[in-house]
Parts: sequence; C-alpha cells; structure tokens
Amino acid sequence: MPGLTIGAVAERTGLQPSALRYYESIGLVPPAARVNGRRRYGDEVLQRLAVIRLSQQAGFSLAEIATLFEGLDDGKTPAERWRELAGRKLPEIEAQIAHAEAMKRFLSESLRCGCVTLEECAIVERQMGTMGG
Repeated sequence: MPGLTIGAVAERTGLQPSALRYYESIGLVPPAARVNGRRRYGDEVLQRLAVIRLSQQAGFSLAEIATLFEGLDDGKTPAERWRELAGRKLPEIEAQIAHAEAMKRFLSESLRCGCVTLEECAIVERQMGTMGG
C-alpha cells in the first residue's frame, strides 16, 4: 500500500494520531487518500506538519496558521503571508515578554520582602495605592 499510515506519520512527527485527524478536520492538513478505508498520507504531509510545528513554536494560533496556508483570495504566497503574520505577532510577543518581566520583578521583590504579615507589606500597600483606594 502506498503512502504513510497515520501511525507512521505520528511516529515520525511525534504527534498523536488524534492531532493529525484534528488538523485534517480543520483543514490544516489536506485530507488523506483512503486505501481500504484507512488514511494514507503522502510524504508532503511531513513538510506541512513541520511548518505547523514551527508556527506553533513562534506563537501562532491554529487559526493564524490556517491563514498562512490558505489565506484569503489575496494572491499572496505563503512566504508573504508569513511575513505579515510575523509582523503582527512580534509586538504581541514583545508585550508578553514585558508582562513576564514585570511578573519576575514582582516575584523577586516579594522574595526579598521581610514583612511579617501581608497587611503590613509595603508591596501590598503600593498595590492598594494603584487601586484608587
């Protein structure tokens, strides 16, 4: 039988078969050919799944990844769509980093705090001051 079984694709990519079926159901992966009722994928699915994984690692949602492959009737190539998505995603990621750095600063400060109770803590007092209270 020609083609890769869903199990073979799962093994080569480290994905669960259920993830492959889901990607297929939402159009991220083209429908597999059926041989005797069983899915058979061409080797090109491995490239598609590598792009999906890379995109997820870059922080893209599945909906964003779908536009990368399908896009709209915009006449743009996937590479052009990638640059547009990356340009929009970068400020979002930078905001997340800034938020994480602020959380880290707060936690570091709280570890140095010598307060006996939260009611007497300068950090809590400062927070209450920002609440307009």
